[in-house]
Amino acid sequence: MATPKFKPCMQHQPMLFPPSVEELIPEGALVRVVDSIVDGMDRSVLESAYPGGGASAHDPSMMLKVVLFCYASGIYSSRKIAAATRENVNLMWLTGMRPLDHNTVNRFRSERIRPVFEDVFSEVIAVLADAGHITLDTYFLDGTKIEADANKFTFVWKKSTDRYQDALRRKVRAHLEAIDELNDEEEALAPEDPSEVDADAIREAADRINARLRAKRESGEGGDAEAGELRRAAGAIERDYLPRMERYEQQQAAFAGRKSFSKTDPDATFMRMKDDAMGNGQLKAGYNVQAGTENQFIVDTTVHQRPGDTACAIPHCEHVKERLGRLPSSLVADAGYGSEENYAYLEAEDVDAYVKHAEFFRECRNRKWREDEMRVANWEYDEADDAYACPEGRTLGFLREFTRVSELGYESTVRVYECADCSGCARRERCSKSEDPDAPRQIQVNPTLNEYRRRASEMLRTEAGSALRKRRSVDVETVFGDIKRNLGFRRFTLRGLEKVTLEWRLVATGHNIRKLFLAESRKAPGATA
Repeated sequence: MATPKFKPCMQHQPMLFPPSVEELIPEGALVRVVDSIVDGMDRSVLESAYPGGGASAHDPSMMLKVVLFCYASGIYSSRKIAAATRENVNLMWLTGMRPLDHNTVNRFRSERIRPVFEDVFSEVIAVLADAGHITLDTYFLDGTKIEADANKFTFVWKKSTDRYQDALRRKVRAHLEAIDELNDEEEALAPEDPSEVDADAIREAADRINARLRAKRESGEGGDAEAGELRRAAGAIERDYLPRMERYEQQQAAFAGRKSFSKTDPDATFMRMKDDAMGNGQLKAGYNVQAGTENQFIVDTTVHQRPGDTACAIPHCEHVKERLGRLPSSLVADAGYGSEENYAYLEAEDVDAYVKHAEFFRECRNRKWREDEMRVANWEYDEADDAYACPEGRTLGFLREFTRVSELGYESTVRVYECADCSGCARRERCSKSEDPDAPRQIQVNPTLNEYRRRASEMLRTEAGSALRKRRSVDVETVFGDIKRNLGFRRFTLRGLEKVTLEWRLVATGHNIRKLFLAESRKAPGATA
């Protein structure tokens, strides 16, 4: 008998004894790792979030397992998670063959899990530490920007709001001055300074105009033209000026020190996205995510509204210290974190700062720039006279000093030096950018920052520093690439800083669980490297 060309397909073959879903999940599967981690946690706080009464709720432990497994597998949408509970055998095993509704999933991850999501992340970190995957000796810090759940055309810019608000103040003041000229009253409606015009002042002016109208009606004074003018003024204030001023004040409160926000998600700030599909780095509403890694595991992570990384380092480190009890012994970061404020903070915390600064790469790679005679760092400094000597041999004496304040309020002292006479200098064109030929050359020097940079350069050039610099790009940037490219998380699905922080914590937890599963799989007998 000839061998059939194809193996028989028994798609519709009934089974006398259907297999158990448990048998379909292999030992060591990712879903079993999630199951064991959640079972080993203290879930009393999570369970206490359910007051009881009414219809029975889904088991919170099961819900937590479902959410963590989906985030570890790159499934983020509540509707896709709900659909997976009907189609994915791993989730069918977790739910006991009882599908979930997308509203149930969304309510759990955005509300129910809120009191414990930090503890869930910490529990996974504890598992990683017990398994020897992290030691908190070396901490690789970097940031990336994730799009918010907001349209790119929902922006509100602070400069525009300031301009519109100032124009409205001047317009309201001119309007009130016109009313004062029309009605000779002892107390003027218009304030002396336009900056004093706000929603309360406009509301008070409208009340006083209405009071004048009532008084004129009761006394019979004033003609119809005068009363009509007052009514039109009150109507313009109440229907136009007051609502606009209230809107501008609400927008000013929403900025909270930022330059922009989104109408859809007021907590989101417009930032330049490097991985934009158009490749032009256009501004989009988003959040700045800071993450510290070790061996490509996320040790801690925070979400910020500031586009720049520099001002995010200290708040992030404070969060690390709060959650883990201490800071790592060494911190490695790129030049975006190389500020005087950050160097001073790490020094005070006794952390070895392998942090690049803005000039480090040019110091290492650009010999022409490094040895350039016009570079102020190469000029001779006379400590006794507190003066610099330029390559032309002219003296720049101390002129004054001023204080520069950072976003977080840190004060840096900058010293200014000025040349006594630059006339006839052969290097004038290379030395000064001033269009005034008689303007003396001035230089600004921050001695404290220069010393921090010198020490950082020394540390980064050591054998250990060179090795850590190479590891940083492999360690932390690989994590962002894995989450954004491989798992496809490029945009938040929740809105608001609190919910976005919660969602990113779940993403980080899912990443750690997935990496733990892969690391343990390689240790299994017969596993290939």
